[in-house]
Amino acid sequence: MNRYTRIQALLFGFCFLFLFSPPLSAGAPTDQIRATVDKALTVLQDPRLKSEAKTQERREKLRQILYAQFDFSEMAKRSLGSHWRKRTPKEQEEFVELFTSLLEKAYTDRIESYHDETFRYPRETLDGSYADVESRIVTQKGEQFTILYKTSLVNGQWKVYDVVIENISLVNNYRSQFNRVITHDSYEELVRRMKEKQIESADRKR
Repeated sequence: MNRYTRIQALLFGFCFLFLFSPPLSAGAPTDQIRATVDKALTVLQDPRLKSEAKTQERREKLRQILYAQFDFSEMAKRSLGSHWRKRTPKEQEEFVELFTSLLEKAYTDRIESYHDETFRYPRETLDGSYADVESRIVTQKGEQFTILYKTSLVNGQWKVYDVVIENISLVNNYRSQFNRVITHDSYEELVRRMKEKQIESADRKR
């Protein structure tokens, strides 16, 4: 696997490993991210959950750990860009639901690519109610990848609204894809495709 492919896998895998956490009191954003990672790694490393028969149980445990801290509404809004304001409240609510499903699919498809990498947190930048937390992943081969978590303080919780891996923004990636579909086809076509993926994902779980 070359470096670019590896980064793509990280973009849709490791970022979901780190983005969520159960409710925690507001504190240093880095401490919150680190705590989330530690809990997720405990599940991934649990020998009782490694078998294929335990896949759904393992993923549900990870989902419970990771889900709470991701600001789906804000990320959906940023990913849709200028098209967000053109949608009705009902359409916006539907889009957030579909977008959440899309992220969950990417997470479940990629998260198990974890292979004993080492995680470091060299830098944190605070700016009022916003904070960027830098993390570095060191692979067993000595390769290093930088992940920047962009967070904001929402109701006393640091919520992640974007992840930038090796200068590649998850939000910007989605925005480009969504804008291309809307521009070339329509918003309705984008929703149709997202619903189609949601159905495909549900079928695979059965």
